[in-house]
Amino acid sequence: MARISIFPLPGAVLYPGLQLPLHIFEPRYRAMVSDALARDRRIGMIQPQRPEEGAPLFEIGCLGRIGDVEALEDGRFNIVLEGEQRFRIVRELDVTTPFRQVEAELLEEDEDEVLAPVERASFEREARRFADAQGYAVDWDEVIRLDDVSLINGVSQIAPFDPAAKQALLEAPGLSARCELLVQLMQFFGRASNGDEDGATLQ
Repeated sequence: MARISIFPLPGAVLYPGLQLPLHIFEPRYRAMVSDALARDRRIGMIQPQRPEEGAPLFEIGCLGRIGDVEALEDGRFNIVLEGEQRFRIVRELDVTTPFRQVEAELLEEDEDEVLAPVERASFEREARRFADAQGYAVDWDEVIRLDDVSLINGVSQIAPFDPAAKQALLEAPGLSARCELLVQLMQFFGRASNGDEDGATLQ
């Protein structure tokens, strides 16, 4: 078990091996970053179930280590959080700190998992279609060179999906399941943005 100081932020997810730049301006989260820098530099990114103060948290988040830090004169921080490991909340702790803390189980990841060639091809095909429909400029030569984990987790982290969809991707049990869900989400959101009524409800 691990005791983790958490940063509940709707729409923001972090994956092991990836980075998330954050601007820290609220006093309680400035205190959290200062505390983390004085200890092990680690904080947990997790989404609240509702965008309101004290809202219940989703069960799965990702522990990150503060890498680059820019401390501004007025007490704010610009930081880059480096994803280390997903975690599952066991319970929220009763604390006196201005930021929330949880007791959590760290989840083991299969770092050697790869996609089947047909899965990779299906994903790249759907990603091209989605990017074209959304008007995104993508360097596909760079994309093709990415390994499976960097590709699937990277797109999952930056894709313009709603918080519930991003959470489902984070919770997916393995790379193949996340890839399959990502393809479904790109199809769904692609239809919805084109005004297709079939895209109105995500099942």
